[in-house]
Amino acid sequence: MQVVITGANRGIGQALDQRYRARGADVTGTSRKGGEFVTLDVTDPASFSGLTRALDSRPVDLLVCNAGVYLDKGESLADGYPAQMWADTMAANVTGVFLTVQNLLANLQLAGAPKIAILSSIMASDERAPGGSYIYRASKAATLNLGRNLAADLRHIGIAVGIYHPGWVTTDMGGAAADIGVDESADGLVARFDALSLETTGCFLSYDGTPIAY
Repeated sequence: MQVVITGANRGIGQALDQRYRARGADVTGTSRKGGEFVTLDVTDPASFSGLTRALDSRPVDLLVCNAGVYLDKGESLADGYPAQMWADTMAANVTGVFLTVQNLLANLQLAGAPKIAILSSIMASDERAPGGSYIYRASKAATLNLGRNLAADLRHIGIAVGIYHPGWVTTDMGGAAADIGVDESADGLVARFDALSLETTGCFLSYDGTPIAY
């Protein structure tokens, strides 16, 4: 089984990387800084050449689009949320997902029952709008929309797409006050990815399997 995980150098991505390796999967993890991972900046189209070379036209059974940023914590509505922060967040959280799928589409089509797992957030839901974090919320809503439309377009070629909320997790992004640990989130996500199929493509689920309203 060939698994590709973007943003695998820390947090949830790292935990997923470890779990699939423990299963015996052939895992290709990416990181902007490289190191033990394939160097990939999902916001830079030219950066994908290194990933495609590393995969060497091998089938990809599972693509996990995990890389993302949360840049607008603590921003003030009165004088915060600068335009560049909007651009940087959308580039990573939305365009980055699209570019990843687009660049690995040929590899996915070589697999028997390929899957794409996109990490969004419950903050993407229109029914969960308590205010604040405008940029992150908007980017994750766009990611959800992207995933739903990819599910519609890729179903006919046999690629299932799921969109997932990893929980509020104690990572650098989630902070120390979060609800759950990385291990609980990763275990739940792996179970969700296992269950993903063409019958459930387009699903928007929490790590524990709870459906989330769009």
